Amino acid sequence: MTAAILAATLAAGAVHGSSQPYAGEDQRAIASLSPQDIDDLLAGRGWGFAKPAELNGYPGPTHLLELAEDLELTEVQAEAIEAVRVRMETDAQALGAAFVSAEAALDAAFASGEIDAARLTALTEDAARIEAALRARHLAAHLEVKPLLTRHQIVTYNRLRGYGADEHGGGHGQH
Repeated sequence: MTAAILAATLAAGAVHGSSQPYAGEDQRAIASLSPQDIDDLLAGRGWGFAKPAELNGYPGPTHLLELAEDLELTEVQAEAIEAVRVRMETDAQALGAAFVSAEAALDAAFASGEIDAARLTALTEDAARIEAALRARHLAAHLEVKPLLTRHQIVTYNRLRGYGADEHGGGHGQH
């Protein structure tokens, strides 16, 4: 009896999800990117690229400005952080648009059937190069703002963001 229930449960799981993980995604404008992904990339949002910095005591400019009052940022600090944020966002919007375009080209090559190994390599390398530049730009903004902050502000930031930072300002305690 238990074996029959297990078999029925596994069969139901295969029908309701695991065998159709991309169901509906074939209707996307770009197969590899959701509408939210495209919106985030075009707006210059982080897309999770800066987690190595964020979770290791290198706060991000956007979140710093959101928490400016709690962190008691001075006017000078806030202005400098805003300048970094604006530069990052401007660069990230341009790189995000280029990445979306690169992914669209890859998608279009498959959709048209006009793809071979050489074209595949060129298209994926282009997308990867742009994605790497975009990630580096987001991470660089975190690197730029850390020296503008006091140790207390970094520890407070990490606490407010829920990272459980140690006394060194990082999330992993490996500093």
